Amino acid sequence: MSDRVHVFKVHDWVEILPSTLRSAAPGRYQVLRLIPRDSGEPRYCIRSEREKHDRVVVECDLTLSPELAV
Repeated sequence: MSDRVHVFKVHDWVEILPSTLRSAAPGRYQVLRLIPRDSGEPRYCIRSEREKHDRVVVECDLTLSPELAV
């Protein structure tokens, strides 16, 4: 088991990396909550400004939104 911790925090703005296996609205998403790790990679519950539903995404599919990166 890995000691990895969540890189992103609640209220961070992130973007989903493009994938042909996923249909996701373009643009930024806000991290709503961190999902406790059971095994594997950290996961997040996120919501787009353009969608009304939440998504659960693994950390490797996310990047910090460049608009708000400091």
